[in-house]
Amino acid sequence: MEIQEQDAIVRIRNLGKSFVDNDILKSVNLDVCKGENVVVLGKSGSGKTTLIKCLIGLVEYDEGEIFVFGKDISKMTYKELNEVRVKMGFLFQNSALYDSMTVRENLAFPLRHHKKSYSPEKIESLIAEVLENVGLMEAVDKMPAELSGGMTKRIGLARTLILKPDIMLYDEPTAGLDTATAKEISQLMLDVQKKNKTSSIIITHDMTCAKTTADRILILKEGVIIAEGIYEELEKSEDEWVRSFFM
Repeated sequence: MEIQEQDAIVRIRNLGKSFVDNDILKSVNLDVCKGENVVVLGKSGSGKTTLIKCLIGLVEYDEGEIFVFGKDISKMTYKELNEVRVKMGFLFQNSALYDSMTVRENLAFPLRHHKKSYSPEKIESLIAEVLENVGLMEAVDKMPAELSGGMTKRIGLARTLILKPDIMLYDEPTAGLDTATAKEISQLMLDVQKKNKTSSIIITHDMTCAKTTADRILILKEGVIIAEGIYEELEKSEDEWVRSFFM
């Protein structure tokens, strides 16, 4: 698919990252358009998580360029980078909820940190909105220890969505979940994309998740993107290694 430069909300060019003598990413190029879900597949250690950590400035890359909303993140001040991060939601594998806080307090935390002008009424309204979106209104006063794995993932997603990000980054969103719950989370990610017009990069090993959510799939092998296309195209690839993901 031909992507025009002005269409890309994320644009990565010739990205390289090494740790000691280990080249993790090698000349990676990636565009993500407004409202598009891009899934990145790859074996463990192929550089998938490093890619999104570079994108949000958690890892410093060695070469190449990353543009988000048309701006080069390497030239941003710390304040400017934080302003961009607020527009990017990151769903960690473990959902990263604060154990000592109720669901309500977990959801209010990013608002109190980033939206200091919001009234208590506005915060409560946004909490109700995101809990309704993930179907867990009844969990508002529960502690994280009282939640199932699927509920924890949903609340983690709700906390990410409460700042209304333009870009979502998912790191193994269905890892550790049973098949039925994983399908529910995948469908929820698709609903989020359609409702909020978010752009997403999804790191996953779960091919059902990939098939459900992806507008486009990239496959990383040893830090290099070796294939790109829609699910149905890559499933029929002549490359045996690419095809192995779909078996």
